[in-house]
Amino acid sequence: MNHIAVIYWSGTGNTEAMAKAVLKGAGVGAELFSVSDFDESKVDSFDAFALGCPAMGSEALEDGVFEPFFENVKASLAGKKVALFGSYGWGDGEWMRSWEDSCAEAGITLAVDSVICNDAPDSEALEACKALGAALA
Repeated sequence: MNHIAVIYWSGTGNTEAMAKAVLKGAGVGAELFSVSDFDESKVDSFDAFALGCPAMGSEALEDGVFEPFFENVKASLAGKKVALFGSYGWGDGEWMRSWEDSCAEAGITLAVDSVICNDAPDSEALEACKALGAALA
C-alpha cells in the first residue's frame, strides 16, 4: 500500500473539492494537505503524490505559495508516483500542459493522465479525480 500525499492550493474551493475526491479514491494510506500545511521535509516519507493547483493569471500555477513549493520539491519527486489535477476558468488548459512539461524536465513520470475541469468540478470530473487517487494507491 502506498503512502499518498494529496497536496493542493485552492482559491475558490474548486480544486479543494477535486482534492477531496482524489483522497476518497486513494483510500487508506492517503493524507490531505493544503500546500501551506505540508512540511517539505516530509517528501521522502510518501510514496506517491497527487498535486492540485488551479490555473491563475495567464494560465500559470498559483505563484505565491504553490509554485515555490513545487520548485522546492520537484527534484525529490522523480522516481515517485505523481499525478496532477486542477480547475481553470478560462483558456484551454495550457497551464496543465506547461506543468506536465515542467515535471518531465525534472525527471518526473506522471502515473496517470492529469485531470482538469472548467470551473466547479461536475460529477464526471469528481469521478476522474477518484480514479486518479485509485491509480496512485
